[in-house]
Amino acid sequence: MIRVLVVHETRLVRSGLAALLRGEEDIDAIAACWASAPDKARSFRPQVCVVDGDCAGSVQAASHPGGPGCALLVLASACRPGTLRRAVAAKARGFVDKDAPPARLRHAIDLVAAGQRYVDHTLTLDFLQAADMPLTPRELSVLSLAAGGASVPEIARELHLSSGTVRNYMAAINRKTGARNRVDAIRISQGAGWV
Repeated sequence: MIRVLVVHETRLVRSGLAALLRGEEDIDAIAACWASAPDKARSFRPQVCVVDGDCAGSVQAASHPGGPGCALLVLASACRPGTLRRAVAAKARGFVDKDAPPARLRHAIDLVAAGQRYVDHTLTLDFLQAADMPLTPRELSVLSLAAGGASVPEIARELHLSSGTVRNYMAAINRKTGARNRVDAIRISQGAGWV
């Protein structure tokens, strides 16, 4: 039996994915939002944690909600190489396109639970673009929150940084993207599919 924790901010989506997976013969799945995922993971002890990589602040570079010993499997949208870059930094073992059929998700779960890697073939070009991306995963996290409308103090709280450090990251982002300001950096990064 493979224990799977499904993490998504939208209740209907996470519940639906968990129900779909529980319908499989040898999978036990539960669902959680990001805030409750670490607690559920401690009691459920999942082997695989399926997360939506596109949720703001979801895949952090240092850890993932399933905890140590749990394989991270990221659901990603095509044309979003920034999501893939952050997921790679979080040591994700699997990557499935959100438009993939359910059988592909099941196949990926089987592989990552067995200690193997899985990359959906539809995300290959995005991985190549992520490799050429000038921004670090931390800079992408800062930029993603800024693109969502978060202020410098809000970004600092979310990422456990000082406001000065966030401003330094924004200056580095502007320099690396050739942007004039924060708004321009967001426009450039969205056009490139980074955030």
